Amino acid sequence: MVLIIFLTATGMVLDNAFWKSTEMSLRERMLEQIYQLLAVSDIDTHGKLTMPLPLNLPYPQLALPNSGSYAFIGRNDNNSLLWRSPSLYGRPIPQTFTLQVGEKRWTQVQMDDGKDYYLLGFGFQRTVKSGVYSYNFYLMNELAPLHKQIYLYRYQLWGGLVGVGVLLLITQVLLLRWGLAPLRIVSKELNAIDVGGQKQINGPYPREIKKLTDNINTLLAKEHNRQIRYRNALADLAHSLKTPLTVLSGAQDQPDNLPAVVGEQSTRMMRIVERQLQRAGAAGSLVTTQSLAVYGVAERIIASLNKVYGDKHIIVDNQLSPTLTLRCDESDIIEILGNLLDNSFKWSKGKIQLSGYQEKSGIVILRIDDDGPGIKPEHLDHILQRGGRADEFTPGHGIGLTVAADIIDTYNGCLHIEQSLLGGAAVIVEFLE
Repeated sequence: MVLIIFLTATGMVLDNAFWKSTEMSLRERMLEQIYQLLAVSDIDTHGKLTMPLPLNLPYPQLALPNSGSYAFIGRNDNNSLLWRSPSLYGRPIPQTFTLQVGEKRWTQVQMDDGKDYYLLGFGFQRTVKSGVYSYNFYLMNELAPLHKQIYLYRYQLWGGLVGVGVLLLITQVLLLRWGLAPLRIVSKELNAIDVGGQKQINGPYPREIKKLTDNINTLLAKEHNRQIRYRNALADLAHSLKTPLTVLSGAQDQPDNLPAVVGEQSTRMMRIVERQLQRAGAAGSLVTTQSLAVYGVAERIIASLNKVYGDKHIIVDNQLSPTLTLRCDESDIIEILGNLLDNSFKWSKGKIQLSGYQEKSGIVILRIDDDGPGIKPEHLDHILQRGGRADEFTPGHGIGLTVAADIIDTYNGCLHIEQSLLGGAAVIVEFLE
């Protein structure tokens, strides 16, 4: 639509400019011819106007009958005809008009043959011995050649603009088809994902939409991890409830202890359910998650744990920069840091160090060091395996590390443990920004 409006406006401007230019050219040519007639005219001492023979006229069209170019001269006072060109013989004189000396006037008239003419009148005077005499020179040119020229120009102009418009439309369609081809392929891949034919968008795609496909793949991966997380939470819940249910079942043979056992195991099962619901609800960050300052969250968790483990008088060195941010849901980072710091508080002898930084590649690394007994290398894989712990409520690195590892995995991150320079364990978390 915009292209049509633009080409139409362009055509109208060019058409109007050509018409005005052609009209101006005709006026200048007719005025020049008037001056030529003035140059060859003569007035005797008695004021009689004479013109040269037809063969001596300034241009031959005036000597040819019905040539389309006509000239005549009249008196200024009464417009009586003094001379007409041979081309005007046998034809009526058009209605004339009174002119001042030196005045030029153009007008359009229609003759008895039905054709349109451009009429130029020019008033002049000459002084001879017998007095001053004023005359009006008139020149007519047929407009048909001009109209034909304009028609030919318009035909070429609008034909060319239509051709250019069609060419531009075809080019635009081809460019859009070529430019949108990757999006059509993305649509096909999304349909394949919808019916289960594939798990992610494979590509490769141009850089203009690569960010889009990468974000979609990230979203799909997080949704997949979320589903795995719910399944694992249900599996852990079922596994964790086995022991309390077994104890309750065995307490049926001990009526005296039954109320105490029921109360104890009910409390235990409530804690198990709450923990598993918390883990299942800690959803991984979506692509639209805003950046979160880690320092403030860590300070709140450290303050809470200092109250819980106040009798241990642990010194926490929080070296996190206040400007360090992480694209992570706040509940998730609280769950991650809460579990990891809780384990460090449990095992620390008195000192914990929390640090972190962001690499040039965008990876955010968090590190928690403690001066506890550490973890033996042969136990590292075991404590990070699902179901690799015998009791989820035994103090240690087991449940906290597993919960944290599950959440970190939803962000395509990783968790690993190594020996700390403080003497205990160093838990290192890497987040892909």
